Amino acid sequence: MVIQQSNKKLVLIGLLLGLIFSELDQTIVSTALPTIIRDLHGLSLFGWVAGIYMLAITIFMPLFGKLADLYGHKRIYMICMALFIAGSIICGFAGSMIMLLAGRCIQGIGAGGLMPLAMIIIGDIFPLEQRAKIQSTVGPLLILPQLIGPVMGGYFVSHVNWHWIFLVNIPVGLFAAFLVFRSLHLPIRTERKAIDWAGALTITLAILSLLLAPVLIDIQSLSWSSPVVLGLLALSAVLIALFIWIESKAEEPIIPLRLFRNRSVVVLSVIVFLTMLGIMGGTSALPFFAQNVMGLTPTASGYLNLGFMAGAIPVSILCGFLITRIAYKYLFIASFLFPIGSYFMLSRISVDVTVIYILVAFFILGLGIGVLFGSDNLIVQESVDKEHSGVGLATVQLFQSLGATLGFSIFGSLLSKGIGDGIAGLSDHIPDAMKASIMNGGIPSELPAEMVLKVKTVYADAFQMIFTISISFAVVTFLVCWLLKNEVLSSKEQVPASNVSVGPGT
Repeated sequence: MVIQQSNKKLVLIGLLLGLIFSELDQTIVSTALPTIIRDLHGLSLFGWVAGIYMLAITIFMPLFGKLADLYGHKRIYMICMALFIAGSIICGFAGSMIMLLAGRCIQGIGAGGLMPLAMIIIGDIFPLEQRAKIQSTVGPLLILPQLIGPVMGGYFVSHVNWHWIFLVNIPVGLFAAFLVFRSLHLPIRTERKAIDWAGALTITLAILSLLLAPVLIDIQSLSWSSPVVLGLLALSAVLIALFIWIESKAEEPIIPLRLFRNRSVVVLSVIVFLTMLGIMGGTSALPFFAQNVMGLTPTASGYLNLGFMAGAIPVSILCGFLITRIAYKYLFIASFLFPIGSYFMLSRISVDVTVIYILVAFFILGLGIGVLFGSDNLIVQESVDKEHSGVGLATVQLFQSLGATLGFSIFGSLLSKGIGDGIAGLSDHIPDAMKASIMNGGIPSELPAEMVLKVKTVYADAFQMIFTISISFAVVTFLVCWLLKNEVLSSKEQVPASNVSVGPGT
């Protein structure tokens, strides 16, 4: 057997390229979506362009994590990249909405494996201290697509055409895949184990039922109390119970139930779920406030996230240095004090709020959330057995994705209800023809200045309400951090500098 060492730098470049472009795809598409919908005459399917991508990512994330543990991290990563590129080709040549949605689904399936497997492969080839520093920079790097995505999307739509939004992924994806394929050398896995197909099907249907509820609420304007939504949630609960029973009997379960006896996995899953559900979910609609109350342009409202980045990036890097030196429990406890303060500030916003005030609140929020940029992945990798590193990491990221999806929908519904109740109180002074426009954030220019102020006050009151709710989520998350183990992160086994067997496709 030939012994060869992985070229770590080239592998890292390839992994980061894949991650950045899979994230960039989402922000570029959202900018170009109005043009795409107009060209393909697909207004009725507008919401599904993002919805089907999100569903595919979340559903296949735990499945690819398990498959990687069974058949090799490199092999499954290459399959995920191939799926992402294939989906990009289909989208790029789409001549109808059905073809576009099919491509987005295939893209999402591939993207569902790229993030967890990139983190796992980094764990395969880098020792703990190097990995801590690398992963602490990955999170901040993934904010770049949020900043440059709208600019790139606008450029392609205005100067080329929207098809190239997807086609540009092909050369970049092929180059990234080539770097990983040629530079990554992992041991061959000769043992073959049976796949738990019953568990895979059940968890797929359970996640699909759970996430279809918020997707239908967003796309078809259903309420959380509608029979369809309640039915989907009930079906998801039944399927989750069935999944647990199947996994308890399976020889090689998709998600081993013993993972949930691991304190680190359970506590971190709760932390990331609550963070995305209540903390990040609360800020997801802030561009609405920035544009309709503060009067900022769509581009300027998007760049309010710079305040968040300014806080999150240095904290993420600092935690990467400290996590192998002091107990990570106290890093999380100290960090999650900041979101409480941030949301206390945001719960006081009014029609007179300044950009500086929002930037400071976002900066403080970034100081708190920065600890999650890599630290959670690192802790999980060092807390589970090596053979479960893929599914362990994918499970925590699954809870993060579930929290984000549910949080965006729940807080969006709360915001809509708050605005609706406020506008109802002004109904005597607003013509019926203007109410629908105001509910969607469009303040008619012919509305008297006095009424404009009252409408903006309704918006501000609705945002105060959702930010006040977010304070409770921030407090609960802070309390959950106290359940983390009081230990300094240390590696279970050293990653060898060499003596790695070459295994094509692993």
